[in-house]
Amino acid sequence: MNTSDEVKFSHNAQAKAVGKLPRNGNPVVSHKFGADPYALVYKERVYLYNTHDVLEHDTEGNVKENTYGTINTLSVISSEDLINWTDHGAIKAAGAEGAAKWATQSWAPAAAHKKRNGKDEFFLYFANNASGIGVLTSDSPTGPWVDPIGKPLISREMPAAAGVTWLFDPAVLVDEDGTGYLYYGGGIPEGKSEMPNTARVIQLGEDMISVVGEAKVIEAPFMFESAGIHKYNGVYYYTYCSNFYPGARPEGSPPAGEIAYMTSDHPMGPWTYQNTILKNPGHFFGVGGNNHHAIFSLQDTWYIAYHAQTLSAAMGVPKGYRSTHLNQVEFTENGDIKEITADLKGVDPIKTLNPFHLVDAVTMAWNAGINVRSFTVADEDGHSDKLVISNIHDGDWIAAANADFAEGASSIKAWVAGTSAGEIEIRMDQPNGELLGTLVVPPSESVERWEEISTEITNVTGIHDIYFVFKGESEKELFQLGAWQFIR
Repeated sequence: MNTSDEVKFSHNAQAKAVGKLPRNGNPVVSHKFGADPYALVYKERVYLYNTHDVLEHDTEGNVKENTYGTINTLSVISSEDLINWTDHGAIKAAGAEGAAKWATQSWAPAAAHKKRNGKDEFFLYFANNASGIGVLTSDSPTGPWVDPIGKPLISREMPAAAGVTWLFDPAVLVDEDGTGYLYYGGGIPEGKSEMPNTARVIQLGEDMISVVGEAKVIEAPFMFESAGIHKYNGVYYYTYCSNFYPGARPEGSPPAGEIAYMTSDHPMGPWTYQNTILKNPGHFFGVGGNNHHAIFSLQDTWYIAYHAQTLSAAMGVPKGYRSTHLNQVEFTENGDIKEITADLKGVDPIKTLNPFHLVDAVTMAWNAGINVRSFTVADEDGHSDKLVISNIHDGDWIAAANADFAEGASSIKAWVAGTSAGEIEIRMDQPNGELLGTLVVPPSESVERWEEISTEITNVTGIHDIYFVFKGESEKELFQLGAWQFIR
């Protein structure tokens, strides 16, 4: 369907981005929260698994402090360029509708990939509040996930939990020889702030869903929570968040609420304390809280994922709702980790986006006003559930960064569903940038069927950010956007 020159809809003021502002990379997404990040790199793509923070409200509809007690889903997003992130939705981990029905909560996930018997297998570890560690499995990094053992992998009744105050915050390492190791624990026994000895490491079975031998204590000074593990140049790095003990600390001890690290020549220690590498989020962003992280490598560059309340603060509700951020990690010649500066700029993109491939609309760099939700639609293969851009109103928009058009595009097509008519303006580099074309969304009698629409495109070559600006009847929720693709 081609556009006409006639303007059918008056335009409200364009919605403004909140949290993640154009050209910034942090927080990595702004249409939802995501806490306690953990990174899995698979086929040159990083998957970030998060505790699925969702706003809680009191009886009068006001946002209240995050209680964490109702969180029983995890979330996963992924990127191959570190600026455009694809939303893969929520993972139903715990509770009556979750994979692990024995669990009531799902916090702080950790993910691993292992090839067994020639087959890719994925493992997702999570905390059932602070009372146990569960494990889910899948043949894909995005699921579906199942509980292979029907019970906690680490429970309070096991020797591996002895002396652990908080049985949570797992991290996982699969070494070069295929052996897996699980790190977990935290908390402070009374009077033991300086050396809580509540962190543990245990070897995993070859199947990654069982444990082998005894857990070993990690003697981490001022340990609080947030286990992390990575290997660099043959050295194992155990990272953690220090506790908030208000008293005096011996010289060389980690300050309160910072990410510290220890090193070893073996994945189970012994460990040597080194230094802190990331100050508390309050130092950088003016709003504090706990510090949770994961360090990973993608295309020979190292990064740290961590959370902060920048999005909730920008929304005016800094009440414990966290968002994932990325910054680069650098090592000195002797293997020390340099101190990391957290910021809203984030990291540089590592590749461009190909706009001539089919792009799911839930792959975004920035957005304003929209939501993402699962949407059942009819297609050639019958009915299917897809994640789509929803809650679209006049003036809302989404954007994809660094699209490489090379010598140019001739047209664009998109897939929409919904009953309301509207338009999608295709603009270059900013929400009110040069207009490349307008997609006309026709009214439909069925909200459950995709409609393919298209329009000609002019004056676009090279690398640009592309904005999809939505127009329609004021105050009325419009259509759903499922995917888009430019044509040469």
